[in-house]
Amino acid sequence: MTLTEREEVSRGLVLGLSVRTIAAGLGRAPSTISREINRNGGVVRYRAVEADTAAWDRVRRPKQCKLANNKALRWRVAVKLRRRWSPQQISGWLKRTYPEDEGMHVSHETIYRSLFIQARGVFKKEFQQHLRSQRTIRRAKQSSLKKSGLGQISNMVSIRERPASVEDRAVPGHWEGDLIEGPNGSCIATLVERHSRYVMLAKLGDKRTNTVIAALIKQSRKLPSELYKSLTWDRGKEMCAHQKFSLATDIAVYFCDPQSPWQRGSNENTNRLLRDYMPKGTDLSVFSQVELNKVARELNERPRKTLQYETPAERFNQCVAAIN
Repeated sequence: MTLTEREEVSRGLVLGLSVRTIAAGLGRAPSTISREINRNGGVVRYRAVEADTAAWDRVRRPKQCKLANNKALRWRVAVKLRRRWSPQQISGWLKRTYPEDEGMHVSHETIYRSLFIQARGVFKKEFQQHLRSQRTIRRAKQSSLKKSGLGQISNMVSIRERPASVEDRAVPGHWEGDLIEGPNGSCIATLVERHSRYVMLAKLGDKRTNTVIAALIKQSRKLPSELYKSLTWDRGKEMCAHQKFSLATDIAVYFCDPQSPWQRGSNENTNRLLRDYMPKGTDLSVFSQVELNKVARELNERPRKTLQYETPAERFNQCVAAIN
């Protein structure tokens, strides 16, 4: 705030105006004005010049990072970084876990600065390797391994015929699926539930349609029928036998429009996260199903901003409890 604004605050208090009225006159948030008054003597003792001087003194004083001063907070952030949580997820989780303890709150920007500004002396540089986004260049669209075979599926049902109740994510049990691929024909099936963002991974011997369909049928039988009602996929030829899948599971399959990955947004985002564990060029056949389950568990135990910092596992378990 400027000195002029502080003088307006002082005059408003003398006139007996409310905090909201003063804030509206200055075009400021009421919370900003309230904090300004409370940190500078309160309604009775607030003085504009003294408040302005104190503000400049606070700016100039050498300040240590919050993480440097709070060992318990620093330890919790370090644990979550090692589990590959993003700084934003950590920040949101802390606020949700310690709602009444502001000493255990830290912004994601503070965490990033603690990682990249080594002079702060909070985290060693090695912690940067736990950040998911390590790409130095953008991947060209032409580099996708999934160009062949698109559109060669008979009797497919378009995503445009998918019920509207699926679109708003309010109803659980609707999934998005895809393959991620590696060298030597290696691939993994990825499945994401739209309501909870819950992830399941399936090991595949190859990407032939019979192999993929068999794996999807096996995965579907691990869940209650109420929580697996539909599956949305792209137009890769691995789903040529989609009718066989629907017949065996009573699960409807819908196909995206050509070149429209945003129609499976949750799945596309999950595949991007998985590349942190399985970088481009990794032979995916080396991962056992046990290892894939561990990766899925880590993703499902990360808080998500879109879920108000609940984890996918928590949200999905609520759905399971609701049908029991």
